[in-house]
Parts: sequence; structure tokens; C-alpha cells
Amino acid sequence: MDLAGIASNYASAQTSADAASASSLQSSLRKISADSSEEELKSAIKDFESYFVEQIIKQAIKSVKNDDEEDSTMSQYKDLYMDKAIELVADEVVDQVGGNLTQQLYEQMKRNYGIE
Repeated sequence: MDLAGIASNYASAQTSADAASASSLQSSLRKISADSSEEELKSAIKDFESYFVEQIIKQAIKSVKNDDEEDSTMSQYKDLYMDKAIELVADEVVDQVGGNLTQQLYEQMKRNYGIE
């Protein structure tokens, strides 16, 4: 396989990873209903917060990244691993400092779905 093929596979994997992350979030949120337990609701909220923080981190990195960098295959693979690292950091950020927002979202969703 030549470098163009590898780059094409990377681009496909990158798009698939982003789509999978968004799809996972949508799936988690679709499961919420008036019959949802407190744990299910909190899990969906945590998934949403993690996805939100992940997107903020990615945009922050894009804003400081030098566009003049050579777009090599190694750089693309580095980006793929960086996405996973960002996902893990986002989860940790939500676990460490997401309390107030988590609680506000939880209370709002309980009201919206009539969960007691």
C-alpha cells in the first residue's frame, strides 16, 4: 500500500472515529426517558459533558497548531492517537471539575423527562 492509500485509510478512520463518538453520544441520549434511572441519566450527562469538553480541547489545539507543518503520514497517525488522548483527558476533566454543570444538567433533564 502506498502513502496515499495509508493517508486515505487514516482520513476514513478519523472520520469514523468522530462519527462513532457522536453516534455513541446520540445513542446514550436516546435511551433517556421518563422511566430512566438516576444512574442512566447521570451516565448520559457525563457522556455529553465529556464529548463537549473533547470538542473544546480539539478546537483549542486547532487554534494554536501551526498550519505550515508538513502533513506527513506520521503526523496523521500522531493525530489519531492524540484524539484518543483528548478523549481520556476530557473524561478526566469532567470527573474532576464537572460537578456544578453536571448537577444543573441532571436537574434540568429530570424536569424535562418528569423523572422522580
